[in-house]
Amino acid sequence: MKIRNLLKERVLIIDGATGTELAALNPGAHDFGGEKYYGCNENLVLTRPDLVSKVHESYLEAGADIIETNTFGANAVVLAEYGLENKTREINLKAAELARRTADSFPGPRFVAGSIGPTTKSVFVTGGISYDEMETVYYEQAKALADGGVDILLVETQQDALNARAALSASFRAVGESGKDIAVILSVTIGRDGKMLSGQDVDAAYLAFEHYNLAALGFNCAAGPDEMVHRVRRLAQLSRFPVFCMPNAGLPLDDGSYPEQPESFARKIKNFGPLGIAGGCCGTTPAHIKALADALKNEKPGLPAANSAHGFSGAAAVLWDEIEPPLLAGERANSIGSKIFRTMIAQGSWDEAVDVARRQAKAGAHILDVCLSNPERDEMNDAREYVGRVVRAVRNPIMIDTTDPQVAMEAAKLCPGKSVWNSVNLEHGPEKLLKAARLNRLYGTAIVAGCIDENKNEGMALTAERKLEVAKRIVALLTENGVPEEDILLDALVFPVASGQEKYAAAARETVAGIALIKKHFPKCRTILGVSNVSFGLPPAAREALNSVFLHECVKAGLDSAIVNTEKLTRYSSMPEAEKNLAHALLKNADERTVAAFAALYREKKPSVQNISLSPADILQNAVAEGNKTPVESAVLKLLETMSPLEIINGPLSGAMAEVGKAFSKGDLIVTEVLQSAEAMKHAVSVLEPEMKKRNTAARGKLLLATVKGDVHDIGKNLVGIIFKSNGFEVLDLGVKTPTETIIENARSFKPDIIGLSGLLTRSAEAMISIAADLSEAGITVPLAVGGAALSKKFTDEKIAPRYKGSVLYCQDAMSGLAAALEALGGPVK
Repeated sequence: MKIRNLLKERVLIIDGATGTELAALNPGAHDFGGEKYYGCNENLVLTRPDLVSKVHESYLEAGADIIETNTFGANAVVLAEYGLENKTREINLKAAELARRTADSFPGPRFVAGSIGPTTKSVFVTGGISYDEMETVYYEQAKALADGGVDILLVETQQDALNARAALSASFRAVGESGKDIAVILSVTIGRDGKMLSGQDVDAAYLAFEHYNLAALGFNCAAGPDEMVHRVRRLAQLSRFPVFCMPNAGLPLDDGSYPEQPESFARKIKNFGPLGIAGGCCGTTPAHIKALADALKNEKPGLPAANSAHGFSGAAAVLWDEIEPPLLAGERANSIGSKIFRTMIAQGSWDEAVDVARRQAKAGAHILDVCLSNPERDEMNDAREYVGRVVRAVRNPIMIDTTDPQVAMEAAKLCPGKSVWNSVNLEHGPEKLLKAARLNRLYGTAIVAGCIDENKNEGMALTAERKLEVAKRIVALLTENGVPEEDILLDALVFPVASGQEKYAAAARETVAGIALIKKHFPKCRTILGVSNVSFGLPPAAREALNSVFLHECVKAGLDSAIVNTEKLTRYSSMPEAEKNLAHALLKNADERTVAAFAALYREKKPSVQNISLSPADILQNAVAEGNKTPVESAVLKLLETMSPLEIINGPLSGAMAEVGKAFSKGDLIVTEVLQSAEAMKHAVSVLEPEMKKRNTAARGKLLLATVKGDVHDIGKNLVGIIFKSNGFEVLDLGVKTPTETIIENARSFKPDIIGLSGLLTRSAEAMISIAADLSEAGITVPLAVGGAALSKKFTDEKIAPRYKGSVLYCQDAMSGLAAALEALGGPVK
């Protein structure tokens, strides 16, 4: 394809605003075909094609490689407002032919992009139109544009993820039917809050659309280049596509004019970094496009990210490389596994049923496993009702657990991101896997495939070797049908060890070995497991304990994702050694003796009571280490009788978090459990804060604190915030995954004396380099303190410091960070 080849050689320039340029020609009602059609720019291709051609010519003369058809609103939904819906095909055909003729009159190559706008209806945000209806609307427009001779179908200004997906599905269908070499490009619009109207930020939007064979992906409209720059840079880190950008010339002023002049507009876009296609949206003129073409004529085009992102998304993204295994799939919204949930659905208690998902998410689920299978009900209707509600109630991605391909497809249409289909296998041959592959191509849906085949003797693979054998068939079949390995989650299967069936006695041990084998053979695929199956039939307390030990063993073997009840995860590190040993023995050899001993232990076990002989410091330290907020307040208040807030923080609290860090490093804790400890620590600090305010009289300064974009780890950052607060600093904590623009915006408004950046991951250290440069570019030069496990003083001095105009402080831990900050600020700040 010529456009794709050119994008490897140079940055392509697309035109600027059409509406404002047409308005500048002052067309009257008669030009539009009468008062009834006044303001319908799209109708001008029929009534005043000379005006439309004049706009096209002005951009081609300015140096545009690509011009857009005058069809932004030329769809049946918008045209119906003027009574022109029956002219949808005619208008799009004429617009394409007009732009084609104009482009071909200039020396080439010049290209025509068929503009496909957002319509005035929204599938996800407002409702009132279904996904299938929206796809039909878009198909009519895309087909006409393709027939009219465009080189590109540009799906632009998309603010609703489901609208965008419907438009892309329609566009690729039209391209396929045309038999022509037509590229498809998607451009979404992200508001000042950093999200589409349907809630997706850059990461979530990328994951929602990365499965399409796009020629480019990016952004248009919004508030101008100043706001778009960081989104473009983030997308370039994630995307396997060339980056597309068309910012506004700023936001319109009171008189309707736009503030961004051509030279500054071009200069700012040049500073975006490597691009694929660049142009202008609202308020831009041929002068803007000429300045942009001149500025970018010698710039090298951006290349797709070396390691594009993989994961899932709802309104929020879950990226595999941001998660310490395991990714947790909350299992309680399940009509098969939960009688309570099944009853809620049967009774139509939708709000209560949605709250089940909310609680799983709040308890740490990254993704929500949803099963609505019930032989007494219509699963399709329940899926439409429940999934449609839950995707608007929680930001998490959805894993639809169903054996019905039609239900899986309906769920995919309802999910405004990249969802997952669970319960696919080879039990009845390859048909279901082939349907899953089609769903992956259409909607990007990832696939959970169980190690089950048609084998009459051992369909459900029991041994590690059989699990790998079936996994090989699954992966081969899916990849041959276009599914990337990164979208395949292999379920090694686990069976109840206490079922009394001899053939399952060694199942848990074989599952652990199978996970290791599969992970070694298919490093790009992910492994997943319904962990709680292992304990079926045991008393509730015994189930929780065995699940915890089994999960620990599976993660060590390479398990990437666990389907669990996130509200009832027993901490492996907090279990008594005797109980751990008994659970390990049961998993190793589930004979009658070990099963009976394990079950008896939990039947006879009494609820634990607080050991009254423990000191308040020990109680507090244990509570934080175990992630238990209940005894925190009373322990802190007791300690305040003899200790200062700082002594409590530097003593039992810091000691507890140090132990949590060690347990996490050893693999005895998973991230969700670490976050529970962090919450207990925050609760302790909230109790200490009133006393800290009383005792601290000298204000030392203001600290702006953030974990960088792409990193969800905040234990170290939280400790830094506590230490600084207790030493007289005012702290503004921006949380985790903080975009650069948010750091800059708050640095300007909060006016900190020092900025602290935190991150655990290697790429977080790399991100600090660009953040330092962006802060400098924004004129921010206060001391910059950086810390995290992947950082070193050498990296800080050699990589970060040269990109920052102020001083950069390497902080190995919270206390050294405080010392460095005090030294940099030269003492108390008034």
